[in-house]
Amino acid sequence: MINAVLTIDDVSSANTPAIVDYLNSKGITALMFAVGENVEKYYDNAIYALKKGMILGNHSYSHPAFSRLSLEEGVENIEKNEAVLDKLYKDADVERKYRPFRFPYGDKGGQNKDALQAYLRDKKFSKLKDTQLTYEWWGKRGLDKDIDTFWTFDFAEYNIRPGSEFTEKDVWKRIEDLDPPYGAALLKDGNSHFILLHAHDETEELVPEYYKKFIDFLLEKGVVFNKPEFI
Repeated sequence: MINAVLTIDDVSSANTPAIVDYLNSKGITALMFAVGENVEKYYDNAIYALKKGMILGNHSYSHPAFSRLSLEEGVENIEKNEAVLDKLYKDADVERKYRPFRFPYGDKGGQNKDALQAYLRDKKFSKLKDTQLTYEWWGKRGLDKDIDTFWTFDFAEYNIRPGSEFTEKDVWKRIEDLDPPYGAALLKDGNSHFILLHAHDETEELVPEYYKKFIDFLLEKGVVFNKPEFI
């Protein structure tokens, strides 16, 4: 059996409601990481995601590379999005039980990493339960101690763009790779995963219902999607 938690970055988008409806049809609760600027642009779609049972976490306000920011700028970017999300949950009339955070690009802040982790811990951000992840590299990189949410497998479908050499075929290669150079093999029996997908309208234009294609395939392969739990 392969167990997974589905995480979706860069919410919200024009295609967010369609993604949410599809996930609900499959009984999947996703942890969606919201960018404040995107939420403000597609506010009603973010409300829809909350009302339909998705969990929205903080993915910063403007999606910067945190290693290029001062500590003060990084904290300001996080807190600006916290205000957006607090209002969003209130307007949706949904209790905000959890406050998970994911760094854009997985960039944990460079020389400010330890200070940012201390900030997230002090402000009681929520850590996604990861005790089921037994990969040696997860512990070696300190991901088991970090408060923010990293991932074990990335579809990388955001690379599908006009003029790019990366195509849908490359996503399928990543899915079926049993010895990836980074992360863990997605379809190896017994593995557990934090899977990363993105809510991007640009991808939707090039590969309609891309999320459905990939997730349907994983379901056919017996991947079990678990509801996110926090510690």
